[in-house]
Amino acid sequence: MQPRSVLRTSFHFGAVALLFASVSVAAQAQMPRLPEFHISSPSGSYLAARIARSERDVSSASAFYRSVLRTDPKNPDLLELTFLVTLQSGSAEESFPLAERLIAVDRSHRIARLALGVKALKANQFAQARTHLAIAGQGPIADLTATLLTGWSWYGSNNFKNGIAQIDKLSGPEWYGLYKNLHAGLMLDLANQRNEALKRMERVRSIDPNSLRNVDAYARILARAGRVEDAEKVYGDFSRALVRHPLIDSALAELKTSGKLTPLVSNAATGASEALYGLGSALSQEQGGEDLGMVYLQLAIYLNPEHPLAVVALGSLFEATKKYEMAIETYDRVPESSPLKRKAMIQRALNLDVLEKKDEARERLAALAEEKPDDIEGMFAYANVLRAGKRYTEAADGYSKILKTVGEPKREHWAIYYYRGMSYERAKQWPLAEKDFQQALKLSPDNPQVLNYLGYSWVDQGVNLDQALEMIRKAVSLRPKDGYIIDSLGWAYYRLGRFEEAAAELEKAIVLSPSDPTINDHLGDAYWKIDRKLEAKFQWARALENKPEPEELPKIQLKLKEGLPGETVPPRAEDPKNPDKG
Repeated sequence: MQPRSVLRTSFHFGAVALLFASVSVAAQAQMPRLPEFHISSPSGSYLAARIARSERDVSSASAFYRSVLRTDPKNPDLLELTFLVTLQSGSAEESFPLAERLIAVDRSHRIARLALGVKALKANQFAQARTHLAIAGQGPIADLTATLLTGWSWYGSNNFKNGIAQIDKLSGPEWYGLYKNLHAGLMLDLANQRNEALKRMERVRSIDPNSLRNVDAYARILARAGRVEDAEKVYGDFSRALVRHPLIDSALAELKTSGKLTPLVSNAATGASEALYGLGSALSQEQGGEDLGMVYLQLAIYLNPEHPLAVVALGSLFEATKKYEMAIETYDRVPESSPLKRKAMIQRALNLDVLEKKDEARERLAALAEEKPDDIEGMFAYANVLRAGKRYTEAADGYSKILKTVGEPKREHWAIYYYRGMSYERAKQWPLAEKDFQQALKLSPDNPQVLNYLGYSWVDQGVNLDQALEMIRKAVSLRPKDGYIIDSLGWAYYRLGRFEEAAAELEKAIVLSPSDPTINDHLGDAYWKIDRKLEAKFQWARALENKPEPEELPKIQLKLKEGLPGETVPPRAEDPKNPDKG
């Protein structure tokens, strides 16, 4: 699977209490103004809006809903939908007049109040912001959001003590403590109360020691308190224990050059943006929280358009909802000066590849890899795209360069061996592939992908059959809902001549992955062997309908015409979205 630079908090919400009506849409990158669409009738526009929303094209959905709203301006449900999709599209300025109209109909509408509170915060109208936010809170997420933003409004009113008092008096779930202490600490730092700020940050670290943002905030306050060596140690420990990150590398470089660091936030607006980013990023990782997460991230970017983590999180959310064009537009918005620009450009290229702009994707990734040849992430992405494009020898060479760079292999390097092994196998260099799969398994013994691939390959070749079958069974136990791995088990039984068991497993696989042509083909073969010939031909016909690989097409057509011509060996089932699940 192609790596993704998804920036997550390690914090986990419990049940996410959504704050607005169900609107299953992702959002689009912020635009200066939404496009206007004209359809001859309100009913046509309404239908177009619903279709656009179902396809997660919220920019078009907003334009169509606004067109319908003009014909029925007092319809509260239509007004709410128009407001929400407009805000989710990133067109905050377009959403604010709709929010004003909405609170005239529903005084306590929480998202409308939150949006207007954010608008007032950005305009330094802090008392007005507090008025809106006082009505925006109800429920765990809403209460915390309103309280954190109210605290920052008091900071903007030159009364940080009242802001911290507002935050401290909020009671609620245990996980509130992370956000309360983080934002109190950030306020205390800006107020030059460093010792108190560090006490708060120590509490944050005790709750969540592995969060990039928390580590960065703590180290910056240490440096600003004159404890430069301690700050360097915090950054160094994080990089050694987890992963090197460009934001950490940039901060360390700045610290070593100047001995100083800027604060994580600089004023009330960027502080509120940080709160919305933290909550929005966490929400967007929760099943069912994507819509609210989108609203929070868009408001965070409205307050601080150059918040690189919020922009990257938004791009990642677009990827997760399969709006790859919007993801590309979002990654383009990461500032050139940001340490995250390179990561954003890698992700941008990967999205081009998904959109079948493969030549452009390869060109961009090749340029990025050449620009910084010691950057493993760029090289890895480039090799993955080469492999996905069936340029297996070039891909194997790319993975080999990465392995030379990393030196002594560690557990986290299993994927490099796995993908290089896959490239060698597809390039028909099995001895090299087998060696890499075994090394990947040594580094990650319980990895279902490696167990499945190596086990399947052995079965396919008729070697190490007992060990191979055991490996595939283990892979299935680790991923019991993976149709592609279950297909491997079924095909292993087939190759062993255990056709009844093969058919039983392949029937399970087809339920999980009904549209995969290879699984349909495998099941057809198994049915033929147990004298269920009519069903076999049905499965082969399904395989043809599902567009098999070109080289498999004439084989399946021949089986439909003449039946199974002996022991043919179809290829492993390949997930079109994840070719590593073969």
